[in-house]
Amino acid sequence: MPDLLIELFSEEIPARMQKRAGEDLQKLVTNGLVDAGLNYASAAAFTTPRRLTLTVEGLLGESPATREERKGPRTDAPDKALDGFLRSTGLTKDKLEARDDKKGQVWFAVIDKPGRAAEEIIAEVLEATIRNFPWPKSMRWGAGALRWVRPLHSILCILSDEEGARVVPMEIDGIAAGNTTKGHRFLSNGHIAVSSFDDYESKLKAAHVILRTHERADHIWQDATNLAFAQGLEVVEDKGLLAEVAGLVEWPVVLMGNIGADFLDLPPEVLQTSMKEHQKFFSVRNPKTGRIEKFITVANTEAADNGVTILAGNQKVLAARLSDAKFFWENDLRVARDEKMAPWLAKLENVTFHAKLGSQAERITRIAALAREIAPTVGANAQAAEQAAKIAKADLSSEMVNEFPELQGIMGNYYAQAAGFPADIATAAQHHYAPLGPSDDVPTDPVSVAVALADKIDTLTGFWAIDEKPTGSKDPYALRRAALGVIRLVLGNSFRISLLEMIVSGLTKNGAARPNTDDPDDFAGLDNDFNLQRFLHDRLKVHLRDEGIRHDVIDASLAMPNSDDLTLLVKRARALSETLKTDDGANLIQGFKRANNILTQAEEADGVEYSYGPDSKLAEDPAETVLFTALDKAEAEIAPAMETEDFTTAMSEMAALRAPIDAFFEAVQINTDNQILRRNRLNLLHRIRATCAQVADLTKLEG
Repeated sequence: MPDLLIELFSEEIPARMQKRAGEDLQKLVTNGLVDAGLNYASAAAFTTPRRLTLTVEGLLGESPATREERKGPRTDAPDKALDGFLRSTGLTKDKLEARDDKKGQVWFAVIDKPGRAAEEIIAEVLEATIRNFPWPKSMRWGAGALRWVRPLHSILCILSDEEGARVVPMEIDGIAAGNTTKGHRFLSNGHIAVSSFDDYESKLKAAHVILRTHERADHIWQDATNLAFAQGLEVVEDKGLLAEVAGLVEWPVVLMGNIGADFLDLPPEVLQTSMKEHQKFFSVRNPKTGRIEKFITVANTEAADNGVTILAGNQKVLAARLSDAKFFWENDLRVARDEKMAPWLAKLENVTFHAKLGSQAERITRIAALAREIAPTVGANAQAAEQAAKIAKADLSSEMVNEFPELQGIMGNYYAQAAGFPADIATAAQHHYAPLGPSDDVPTDPVSVAVALADKIDTLTGFWAIDEKPTGSKDPYALRRAALGVIRLVLGNSFRISLLEMIVSGLTKNGAARPNTDDPDDFAGLDNDFNLQRFLHDRLKVHLRDEGIRHDVIDASLAMPNSDDLTLLVKRARALSETLKTDDGANLIQGFKRANNILTQAEEADGVEYSYGPDSKLAEDPAETVLFTALDKAEAEIAPAMETEDFTTAMSEMAALRAPIDAFFEAVQINTDNQILRRNRLNLLHRIRATCAQVADLTKLEG
């Protein structure tokens, strides 16, 4: 079985496109081969700045011959039906067979497809792949019609087995497939002939090309950390930057340079962001002071002077960039110190947040009022929370954030400190954006939490009020992220907050009429289209899925009182989830559902409610007596446990009912002819239902 090696060699492919391109190449080629009957053992794709490579091992040498029988129309069917069938099979009428069928004679087509050589199939599949490759952006060059991300120079396409390697004959727009490639642009000369993937990879490395992306990244990180460690420093980890830089070089040469003394006092985040965004440099930090003191750059070539010239050029360009950053920093500090950021806040009056939701300044006013309301429930000083909210977004007008938007909040912290605000107010300027993602830390300082909740609640309720809600995969205003942020802020700090009250406050501040929160219909009327509280509960289900908590367990907990208290809700759901993992818990649900179904059917048929309390004196079977005793014990334990929110104990007592309920159903006939016994037993089933209903609505559970 031969192995296939493909390389598409071009001008530099943008680093951000490489990973996806490798995946697309593998998918398109292997799917095409399999569809044509060529199965394979394994496949892997590799990328460098100048090449996409695919190796396919254990490929069939030819596609197998196939025979397909296809049933057609009746022999007396109209000519149009027969003509359509002939077109679909590629046969003529004299090649069809008439066979007897249940409804008379029917035409059958027998289609024989001979096997095809692997070379023929590969050439077709690869040409289709190249011509239809899904680049985000592509270009044409010269007089040709072919499009590629950058000009395509050569195609390497060989099949190799124990007899040797052979080129797959094919040509695309004048580019003929061959068995050669090129090494590093500067450190290698001429073409390199290869005979297999192993030969290809080893010869590339000899020609100063490391084929595997992870190997280039490991090499960069190892050399960078070693250089820093030798001087008592450490490299600031940045996996995204490492992946990008690994896609910029084929032969990484790591160099460490100096940052000018004039710039060392800039905030470390400013240095790090400027060097990353403009130069693709890694920051090197002094662990004793936290200052960024040096940088790491990765060259794509070896220099005779060990990189002295390269570093000199980089340091010159960096100095120009950091001069701009220093200018922004010093100007911003002056505005913060001397004018308490007032000019920035004034500018926000002319910055539109959303056409229907007003300016950024109007939004800040809403957030400040919300933060003041929320503050007592999270243990924050109301005045401090309101003040923090008023200045939290001031840095959006600063020169530094205008240059580097990703520094919003971080710079706000620095500027608030410079303006003389207390530490908790300054910290809120930075942390009120958090958490931005599922892996971000959750703020714990009360003032930061109050402003963060207010910010996210205003976002959610504002867009709900103007009927701008997520639809399908579209979420242009990141409302799902805001909802997850609210959930994580509440759960991460174990706050006991009424979600409904926060929503109502936010909606009223965004212009909606304040409903009566004691009247569910009134609140539903506020937003009949899509209840915001339900939206948050849906996001909660997604959030808890990673914990292994099923959505129906959340539904069973949501049906209980105070479901807008997320901490209480999750506490109940976690306890129920753990109970269902036990044999008693899982089996109890079946017993409960059986009791509930029988009771529901009897109440519907009889037109009465069996909720008047069963009499233990009417118990005839020992199993009945045991169940009465078990329910007495469970109720005595569950009620006080529920009052103290000890859901684990309550659900454990509920699960203990499994055995007596099972025994009861085994021994006793519910719908007996004796109507007195029947009514008593139905009332006993109601007691089972009522006892379990104290803990969760088990009717919501699936299965």
